[in-house]
Amino acid sequence: MVQQKRQCAAVQQKPGSELMPIGEFDGAAAMPSANGGALSTPLYWLYEMGHAALDPSRAWADATKLFFRNPANPLAHTTYGKSMAAAMELFERTTRVYGKPDWGIEETVVGGERVPVNIQSVWERPFCRLLHFERDIEHIPRRPQPKVLIVAPLSGHYATLLRGTVEAFLPNHEVYITEWRNARNVPLSEGRFDLDDYIDYVISMLHMLQGECHVVAVCQPAVPVLAAVSVMEGNDDPYVPHSMTLMGGPIDTRCNPTGVNKLAEGKGIDWFQRNVITKVPFPHAGFMRDVYPGFLQLSGFMSMNLDRHLEAHRSLFSHLVKGDGDSAQKHREFYDEYLAVMDLSAEFYLQTVDTVFIKHALPNGTMKHRGLPVDPGRIRRVALMTVEGELDDISGLGQTEATHRLCPNIPSDDKVHYVQNGVGHYGVFNGSRFRSEIQPRIADFMLSHNGGHGGGKKRG
Repeated sequence: MVQQKRQCAAVQQKPGSELMPIGEFDGAAAMPSANGGALSTPLYWLYEMGHAALDPSRAWADATKLFFRNPANPLAHTTYGKSMAAAMELFERTTRVYGKPDWGIEETVVGGERVPVNIQSVWERPFCRLLHFERDIEHIPRRPQPKVLIVAPLSGHYATLLRGTVEAFLPNHEVYITEWRNARNVPLSEGRFDLDDYIDYVISMLHMLQGECHVVAVCQPAVPVLAAVSVMEGNDDPYVPHSMTLMGGPIDTRCNPTGVNKLAEGKGIDWFQRNVITKVPFPHAGFMRDVYPGFLQLSGFMSMNLDRHLEAHRSLFSHLVKGDGDSAQKHREFYDEYLAVMDLSAEFYLQTVDTVFIKHALPNGTMKHRGLPVDPGRIRRVALMTVEGELDDISGLGQTEATHRLCPNIPSDDKVHYVQNGVGHYGVFNGSRFRSEIQPRIADFMLSHNGGHGGGKKRG
């Protein structure tokens, strides 16, 4: 068997000291009954009606908060007034429906020069669009600027979850990222969307970039990206990427199975069909589309670290009363992202659970795309790097590394596996360890396998 290079960083942080992870991908809400049919179409309607019923209360809470924060109000300077304002903010935030966050990336530094960044949509389909973070640079730097296609996870949170990932690559790369659409906003007339469509989308984006790029799959996309490259290699497609980097992905969930993996395998696909699939209510554009709803995903995310979420909100109340604006703002930024979730197409969700977590189709050699076998053994022209986190409790150690076993025809010099010690799932693609240890290694790997140079848009 071909032996790949293995790298490992030194431990710099005690286990358990990492910040609370965002996006416990591939999770499902814990249900009170193993076979109860509670989650049917009316649940989504009741959820929407409940939020609508709270609108007057939220408006009252917001007005009360402003009253007790008004400098002209003597109570605003008392502990009572600050406590009232803090309580009203907590109520409003915990009952709010969070929309899609903004990217908030307006500039970056290229070659020591601060340059503006313009976000452009360069490819679009009903369920996704491809964004290009175009750097308006005056002088093309001497260092090669490879094109990077970041495939964001379609697993509950918006692509803005990878804001830090994009920011880390921007100074020395032309960055593209998938921005998946909330399924409840896609009309039924646009048709269905499943795992086969996901793979087709990835292939289409690689064709648009004409193969002059490197693809990075963060968590859930590791399987469809590997499948897409396998299909392209099987067809001798000239537009395969120079390299693919798979980060914390569930390639073979039989390796060190986590609680998420065991839940999926133990319940079976029928349980998920009965308990977590519902229909989009009126007046959303995707009215009557079958989805795995975002609010149900969020309940699963929250339940995995409920004590820490409760403590975080208690701390927010304390920060607001004490006037610690910086700490309160960090909490707001974190939860504005964490609580913004979207619905997934039922076909995609169920097919992914069945293929990846129950049947283990890819490592078993039984996965198919449009009825044809998916064979990673056909990959030979695409360099491979895999990245895992030592403390990852979503995709256990070895699950992503299994890719190397499935791709024996990639030369050993073109294969690297890296384990980052001291980080969990979120730390694999974001945070200080990612910026200082993981991203530089990925960038070096791309440069060493870069068949051509990218570049920014040069000003006239």
